[in-house]
Amino acid sequence: MGSIPPVRLLSICPIFARLVHLAHLFYIGSLSSVENDAPCGIGRGWVRAAMQVVNIEQLKRDGTLWQGHRAVPPACRVLSSGWQILDELLGGGWPRAALVEVLSDAYQGLPLVLPLLARLGEDARWLVWVTPPYVPYAPALVARGIRIEQLLLVQDVSPEQRLWAAEQALKSGACGAVLVWPEQVRTAQLRRLQLAAEQGDCPGILFRSPRAASQASPAALRLRVRPSPLGLEVGVIKRRGAWAGESCIVPMHGTGGP
Repeated sequence: MGSIPPVRLLSICPIFARLVHLAHLFYIGSLSSVENDAPCGIGRGWVRAAMQVVNIEQLKRDGTLWQGHRAVPPACRVLSSGWQILDELLGGGWPRAALVEVLSDAYQGLPLVLPLLARLGEDARWLVWVTPPYVPYAPALVARGIRIEQLLLVQDVSPEQRLWAAEQALKSGACGAVLVWPEQVRTAQLRRLQLAAEQGDCPGILFRSPRAASQASPAALRLRVRPSPLGLEVGVIKRRGAWAGESCIVPMHGTGGP
């Protein structure tokens, strides 16, 4: 068994050096155990190679490897928000085929999604709104370029039924986006919605109260939205593959928004 090459940090901190050495012994011992237990006909060298081969570049392209800095997902994995400043905050735009949570008082985050809905409507896929707190005002949506004939509203259903409807829409493959206004949602239910979004290649956007920020969530993106004199202040609570805590001001009401 070869010894660990000397490193300056190890000479400075003997305790750290001992921990690294023990970890090294554990890794080699575990690898030897796997090789010895390999089924007949599988060479030990093959087992060692199979355990060591990792395509780092492929992980980077898939966006599944966090590199410890502000990551930019591949263009095919994001959908532009319509605001350059918001796209920069989100690493290119809204995550595709993923669950997004927009936390705000009085559902103030809806205007952030309208440019996305306008572009998704060009693909002739359904834009599903599950139990919005108000009836969408058709003339206002048309003015923002949204094709209302592609809107599908789900209303007057129980809390459990609305989550079931959202899950079915997400994984159907027939929807461009699914917007949901849930009353209460458990972490397990959020996980089902996330898996459905991945299965149907469809973004699912949940509008929730700021109180939900303390709840664990598998969502790929969680945003906190507050009103600002210049528009909406958007802060990142969680973003897959990047640090939280960054924010920006998205202009509204004729201050430069799309």
